[in-house]
Amino acid sequence: MPLLEDGRLRPDDWTSIEDDAPLPEGPAIISLARLQAEAATLAGRNAPLGVAVAPETQPEEIAPFLSRLALVALRMPKSKDGRAFTQARSLREHHGFAGEIRATGHVLPDQYAMLLRCGVSTVEVPEGTRPETWARSRDAIRIGYQAAQGADHPLSLLRRKLELA
Repeated sequence: MPLLEDGRLRPDDWTSIEDDAPLPEGPAIISLARLQAEAATLAGRNAPLGVAVAPETQPEEIAPFLSRLALVALRMPKSKDGRAFTQARSLREHHGFAGEIRATGHVLPDQYAMLLRCGVSTVEVPEGTRPETWARSRDAIRIGYQAAQGADHPLSLLRRKLELA
């Protein structure tokens, strides 16, 4: 599947690997269970490594491995499940993860702006996705009511009013 990054489609260079499959030479996404079981062996890996995280996983569970990871893929099983938003924000704010955070699964264009505000870098989208649909959703509401992880770090409405006074 292609990825949406900064409102543009790009190919996915990563390969998702099953727990019993050998790792390829290039970038690989593995399960948290495999990461935990093979931590010592994977520490010497030169190719980029990513981990697929289930919605019920607490960010603290992967925190010890973040320095070795280039990507954390957060699974959204349905659009009403907001745990990936919390996971992304926690990874950025509390654990200082600077790598790619990817939203996968059932992600809606209406969620794009909120995902970006929480620290998500890329979104896995279906083939044939039109990026302009996602860009319209991202740009529809430009006012933030809470702090964000985005580059603009918008102020709250109250702070904006106080600065204008």
